[in-house]
Amino acid sequence: MTGAPSTALLLRATTAVSTFDRYVMPPMLVAIAADLGVPLSSVVLAVSAYFLAYGLCQPLWGFVSDRLGRVVTMRGTLLLAGVLTIASSASPDVLVLACLRGAAGGFFGAAYPSTLVYVGDTVPTRTRQRSITGLMVGVAVGTGLASASGGVLADHLTWRAAFVVTGTLALLLSWQLRRLPEPDGSERPGALASVAIVARTPTALAVLLFALLEGAVLLGALTLLPTAVEAGGASASVAGLVTGAYGVAVLVGSQLFGRLSATWSPVRLVALGGSAAVLASVLPTVSVAPAVGLLVAALLGLAWSSMHSTLQTWATQVVVTARATMVSFFAGALFVGNAAGAALVGPWADAGAFAGIYLGYAVVAAPLVVGIAVVRARWRERPAVGPPGPV
Repeated sequence: MTGAPSTALLLRATTAVSTFDRYVMPPMLVAIAADLGVPLSSVVLAVSAYFLAYGLCQPLWGFVSDRLGRVVTMRGTLLLAGVLTIASSASPDVLVLACLRGAAGGFFGAAYPSTLVYVGDTVPTRTRQRSITGLMVGVAVGTGLASASGGVLADHLTWRAAFVVTGTLALLLSWQLRRLPEPDGSERPGALASVAIVARTPTALAVLLFALLEGAVLLGALTLLPTAVEAGGASASVAGLVTGAYGVAVLVGSQLFGRLSATWSPVRLVALGGSAAVLASVLPTVSVAPAVGLLVAALLGLAWSSMHSTLQTWATQVVVTARATMVSFFAGALFVGNAAGAALVGPWADAGAFAGIYLGYAVVAAPLVVGIAVVRARWRERPAVGPPGPV
């Protein structure tokens, strides 16, 4: 990654804080439902509101970052996200919680895609996947801390404290990002031109469809994992710590697959990660015991650092002249898929039908992996059409 070492550190911190906020709520679902006196499905819908806003706002932030700059966009959105997240800690009911979390999700949605676009703007294609897997160190740290601390706070203090912590971190990071240099953006196309480039590129549309389904499966399976483990009789603390294995797996996998990406083909990485995703979806149909949940979390982490990193690297390459728009649409599709999937299975989760939910994930995951591998094997990077974009 170009620039001083602090550049990589700041980008990883951005992914860590946004990921922490995204994953701190799942281990607390049961505690929030009990505290607010509402069914579990209502709190699942509040989580869905967050993911939906997170996903739908992605294209907006892509356009904004093209106009105002990558760093300005990250700083401003983190500032507003931090304020809204702290405010959500005082939510008196589930409706207010859903509204405040949804608004916070909309602003937090700018963070991770902006880091991907920043890497796309500043890192050559030949080393880009390694830099992108480096960002997953932040994902791993954020996910691991959120999964572990969310359950512990819910059990021993209050779920509200978690939002004070993540909101404060967002405010501090917004200030620290003033040190991040802004990439050159003198030759970026306009918003409508960027959308048109994406819309007339069939491979780009295929990547967006893959992201939509991947969000429903990989993120959906992780979102419901702590609740499924609690349904098996474990405490919120144990369920959160079990899910924390995901962060460890992403941390290890990002280092391993970052190195392997120099010699392994993208199709091979997709096949390995996809196999882990399918197995992770099948195991909870047999048992949701903590030991099984630990293995599921680890497999999902390996799938994320292998298959997903390959897919999102592809998103930075498929339309070079409209990179910010493509990456923001990619992230939007990913989290809209997560939100839609969570909303769809909410009633099943309320009924404790986790075996059926994970069977559905497995049914979607298997053809998804095959589809990504086949299309990626046939794709060849072509010279950009139109004015050159930043590389």
